[in-house]
Amino acid sequence: MAVVKSPTMVEDATTKESSHAVRRRICLARPEKNLVAYRRMAKKAGKIWGEHGALEYRECAGDDLKVKFGVPITRSAKAKPGETVVFSWIVFKSRAHRDRVHAKVMKDPRITAMCD
Repeated sequence: MAVVKSPTMVEDATTKESSHAVRRRICLARPEKNLVAYRRMAKKAGKIWGEHGALEYRECAGDDLKVKFGVPITRSAKAKPGETVVFSWIVFKSRAHRDRVHAKVMKDPRITAMCD
């Protein structure tokens, strides 16, 4: 399974409830038949992010995305038939911490191998 290097939309935010910085990848369409492989890859990636200092790493996959109101997330992700939407978020102490961890992770050969 190919891993998308740049998601459809990236959003960085610092929540008002805490001083933690959150980097979210939103709206990645993945073939449903590849979800098991995607979850394996996400588990490995989460471990690597944690080793480099991320406080929390979460990956989610949609299973009930047919909504009767609003703009469906499947449209935002440009999902085709047979695809679902996956998204993740990573929690850091601050934006500066996020930048340090991100730089380390992007140099980690285990991550770069996943992106090929």
